[in-house]
Formats: sequence, structure tokens, C-alpha cells
Amino acid sequence: MGFPRNPDTDIHARQVIMGKDQRVLFHSTIFGPIHSRRLGTSLGINLSPNDGKVCSFDCLYCEAGFNAQGAGTTGLPPREKVRKDLREKLQKMKESGENLDVITFSGNGEPTMHPDFPGILDDVIALRDEFFPEAKVSVLTNSTRIFTPAIAEALKKADNNILKLDSAIEETMQLVDRPNSPSFTVERVIDSLKQFSGSGIIQTMILRGEHNGKRIDNTTPKEIDALIKAYKEIKPKEIMIYSLDRSTPEEKLIKVEKDELEEIAKRIERETGIEVRV
Repeated sequence: MGFPRNPDTDIHARQVIMGKDQRVLFHSTIFGPIHSRRLGTSLGINLSPNDGKVCSFDCLYCEAGFNAQGAGTTGLPPREKVRKDLREKLQKMKESGENLDVITFSGNGEPTMHPDFPGILDDVIALRDEFFPEAKVSVLTNSTRIFTPAIAEALKKADNNILKLDSAIEETMQLVDRPNSPSFTVERVIDSLKQFSGSGIIQTMILRGEHNGKRIDNTTPKEIDALIKAYKEIKPKEIMIYSLDRSTPEEKLIKVEKDELEEIAKRIERETGIEVRV
């Protein structure tokens, strides 16, 4: 994910573009509902174009493909369209007696890059309260926009504010996440993540592999030590770790299996006192 994608999304909610640049794109503003292992029955919101990608990361593992594909032709969905489409979908679900556990901002890029993100989040919360007041609102973000006060304050309104930190070592983060801005550094993001102490959820992709001849492995003792130190400083309410689920644009990446993830989770939980979900 050049952005924090939800690895649990249903393939039927997405458009698969085959060929040399294989990628998977959500082709609508509102998609689902789908079943998420982490979040339950989830209705998705895509604030990026439905035929391209807009992201402040260019992650090696993003199943939407690399940013070089471009932003497509459809543009960002206007706030009014998001509100209208979501109202129609929630009303239909309510009338048909469907269940809903969570509304999740995900999609073909970083949702907080939408210029109307704070207002759209307010609209989503209001519609949730109207139709499914027990449902949660989740935002999957790569943490690149949390330095902007309006975005940070908006994220604090979400029930599940899921913030990315793939590595607490600068070289690894730059190699795996490839942030667009040279001002985005591990030190800066960890310091800013502290503002979500007790409320934010930190999400970390665990993987191995190689890119351009450089080895990637954030399962090493050095990497896990650095992550544990960062988690202790940030003090999130919860940590999520996961690994690859589908094909990635960098083909030399390797999935870390669940048993190893669970061992890593046990160590993190033991040393931080924070709940870790795999």
C-alpha cells in the first residue's frame, strides 16, 4: 500500500487490471459490504479516482500498483457525491435488514489527501448515526498527513483511527514505503503519532524480500526492537500487524506466515503491555 490498504477486501468489490503492471483498483466510491477479518462486516469508502491511484506513499507492496500508473481520468469524488452515494447505500441496507459493523475509509490511495476529507468524515459519522448508530467508522491512513492540524483533529473523531508505521528504522521505511515528501521521516512521524496516544491504532506491515538488490526484512531483532521502542513512545490503544495477502508490484517480496506473526505479536505485547492483533 503506498497507503494502508485493507488486506481483507473482497475481490468482487474491485477491478483487476492485468498485464505487466498487474494491480487491483476499487472501481466505485462506495463498495461492499465485505467481510473483514479485523473489522467485521465493512462498507468501504474510496476517496481516490476509480481508475487510478493518488497516494503520498509508493509502497512496494501496494496491490493498487505503483504511483507511476497515474491518477486516471475520473478524478476525486466530490463531497456531495460521497454523501449521496453513502446515504443511498445505507438506506438500502437498512431497509433490507442487513447488518453493518464498520464503515471504512480505504481505496486506491491515501484518503486524507482528499481536500474535503474532514467534511466527508463528518458526513459519514452523521449518516452512520442516522442509519447504523452501533457501527464504527474506521480510517486507514499512512500517517503522512497527520502533521496538518485539521487532518489530525478529523482523525481523532474516527472510532478506529488506524495509522501506519511499517518500520521505526529510517532506511527500511524509505525503502518499503517510499514517501513522496523528503520531509517525511521516521523520527518526525513517531513524534507526531504521539498525539493519538490512547486512541490511535498502529498498523504495521511485516514482510521480507528484496528491491533493486537491497534486502528487506523488518522481522529482525533490530527492527522489532525499534518498533517496540516506537510503540512505547506512541502509546496507541492497539497495534495491528499483518503480512502480504495478494500479489504485489515488487515481485520479490515474501509473506511472513501467521505463526511467525503471532510470535512477534506475543513479544511486542509482552514488552509494551499493548494489545496486538494479527
